[in-house]
Amino acid sequence: MAGHSKWSKVKHFKGAIDTKRALVFSKFAREITIAAKSGGGDPDTNARLRSAIVSARAQSMPNDAIERAVKRGTGEGLEAQHFDEIVYEGYAPGGVAVIVEAATDNKNRTAAEIRSIFSRNNGNLASSGSVSYMFHKKGRITVPRDSIAEDRIFELALEAGAEELTTEEEEYVITTAHDQLYAVAEALKNAGVTTGGQKFTFIPDTTVPVREEAVALQILRLCDSLEEDDDVQNVYSNLDIPDELLAKLPV
Repeated sequence: MAGHSKWSKVKHFKGAIDTKRALVFSKFAREITIAAKSGGGDPDTNARLRSAIVSARAQSMPNDAIERAVKRGTGEGLEAQHFDEIVYEGYAPGGVAVIVEAATDNKNRTAAEIRSIFSRNNGNLASSGSVSYMFHKKGRITVPRDSIAEDRIFELALEAGAEELTTEEEEYVITTAHDQLYAVAEALKNAGVTTGGQKFTFIPDTTVPVREEAVALQILRLCDSLEEDDDVQNVYSNLDIPDELLAKLPV
């Protein structure tokens, strides 16, 4: 069950998107709005909304911003707003597969921008299904390492029905089956575990090793550019960079 996630290490090493507070809050707000629209504004009866709020609060998103996002989803007052969820698939340099999850109020604008980002960074947008078959959708729960001992979180995660526990520099990452994310998260909560966030994620069946520094930098720039787009919610890849090369790359 224990293991290590190289892509998480890469994202942490280069300065992950969660350090960009304003952009992060915007992405959380869209997820909360979509969740409220699809399942109602009560987090007690809407598991997706509850999960989104837990993750947002873990990143110190203000309560008033969370409440406004909920109202946009439920259509209260002047706050109503509609977003479409779209998944794009493509290839980065080196044949690395990329999946992009977006939430947009203008499909044409977003499609054009995603295509442009791929093109500018030596990648190419692909047709639906050409990349996603290489990945499996899973649940992902993070727990701060300083909040609980590894043996204890391992035991609790196993009892809750999790599939895997990996240890990163500052957090434990718990992987669940796609349909068990909310159940495992709820079991951990009931056991008194403080989670840092929970969401669905795409995990590659196999990774593509990249050993050339120039190619690695191109891929990271592509992923950074995608993540910095306002309409993009998440970016996934099957990139694998050896530790010795990773240490050479500029932060």
